[in-house]
Amino acid sequence: MNKEYQIIDQKEKQMQYEYIEKVRMHVTLLEEKLNRKPTFCVTTFGCQMNVRDSEKLTGILKSVGYQETESEEADFVIYNTCTVRDNANQKVYGRLGALGTKKKKNKNMKIALCGCMMQEESVIDKIKNSYRFVDLIFGTHNIYKFAQLLNDMFESDRMVIDIWKETDRIVEELPVERKYKFKSGINILFGCDNFCSYCIVPYVRGRERSRQPEDILNEIRSLVMDGVIEVMLLGQNVNSYGKTLETPISFAELLREIEQIEGLERIRFMTSHPKDLSVELIQVMKNSTKICRHLHLPVQSGSNKILKAMNRKYTKEQYLELVSNIRQEIPDISITTDIIVGFPGENADDISETIDVIKKAQFENAFTYVYSKRTGTPAASMEEQVAESEVKIGFDRILEAVHTSTRQKAGHLSGLSLQVLVEEINEQDSTLLTGRLSNNTLVHFKGTKELIGTLVQVRLEECKGFYYFGKLEG
Repeated sequence: MNKEYQIIDQKEKQMQYEYIEKVRMHVTLLEEKLNRKPTFCVTTFGCQMNVRDSEKLTGILKSVGYQETESEEADFVIYNTCTVRDNANQKVYGRLGALGTKKKKNKNMKIALCGCMMQEESVIDKIKNSYRFVDLIFGTHNIYKFAQLLNDMFESDRMVIDIWKETDRIVEELPVERKYKFKSGINILFGCDNFCSYCIVPYVRGRERSRQPEDILNEIRSLVMDGVIEVMLLGQNVNSYGKTLETPISFAELLREIEQIEGLERIRFMTSHPKDLSVELIQVMKNSTKICRHLHLPVQSGSNKILKAMNRKYTKEQYLELVSNIRQEIPDISITTDIIVGFPGENADDISETIDVIKKAQFENAFTYVYSKRTGTPAASMEEQVAESEVKIGFDRILEAVHTSTRQKAGHLSGLSLQVLVEEINEQDSTLLTGRLSNNTLVHFKGTKELIGTLVQVRLEECKGFYYFGKLEG
């Protein structure tokens, strides 16, 4: 990004803070009218990128005077939507209908929709025709304008719609409200240039654009000063970070810089595309004391025929060679993956190829999905869409192979004393704490809530497949 763009973005930031002040006055008037603080509820659908976007929305809303609640009886309800699968859209429409009923009872209620789903023209048309009670609609590219859009909403008596097809803007240093005090997601790039044939993301999130490294480093330093000890670097493909910058920098080089930040204990990242994972990155991970021993590396299929149709740009053999190199260089790493079953043209032989990859790669875990025909993607118009009955047979075969692989890997850490980041009180048993190993495995153990947000040593005593029970040491 050149200096001219940076100047423009600084002016944009200043303007958004001016809008924050304007909206604060609107919210103050609403508070006087209600005789209480107005409430808001943000519901997030989809990926970690959406979770981070929701933290930005929450930061703005709290800064203008709203009070957060988990109830959709709130005065302002926002759905931050996902559109990876068609059924995600249907879920939002169903929830919207219920919101319309609530709004009839609360005349002061405002409803906003944002996120990936809003980037589809057909969705906007449907909302305008069938859900006319929605007050504000915006997409993925102009989230930094949220304060301005809030002001427009307050000052308009009709639905406000602001959708951009693309942008080259990255506006820094606007309010953010984190869910956890001790860990945080960090966007390092936005958009995607891969155009996998089944995926809608490049069309709704736009082309890749990387943040300036100094902006990322400054944000992390600020977070560490505020108590964060673990960061998750986020991007649709973190391995392509830096390619669009005026002065290119590799993802591995960025990691080296981040590792130098004093007080930061753990670094995670997702998602990695196999075609871009470099030897340099493997070496940086190998030699790092802070980068977590976990790599999520989606394979999607083990069939070269299907991988080509998916436009994944690697072969089965290249993927397995990459996994072998990673395990050789970093023996204690945990590798997880994504697998799609039922892609157009997939047959029993292709399923067998995927099972072969599962056996050879020895994944610690694999997230298996049934292919979802996504309108607007090349795969949706492909011939040889697989019958549901055939998909089920393939899915069951894949699932059995995954379970066999994970059972073989399970328990190999039993008896070891390892460092755990304590995240929360266990949801099922309040006498237990739940934390996470460097390799992303969950551990449950007895302890007090004062330990939440700290790194502790835990002896792993009993493996339950995907998690351990342990005993606090020291």
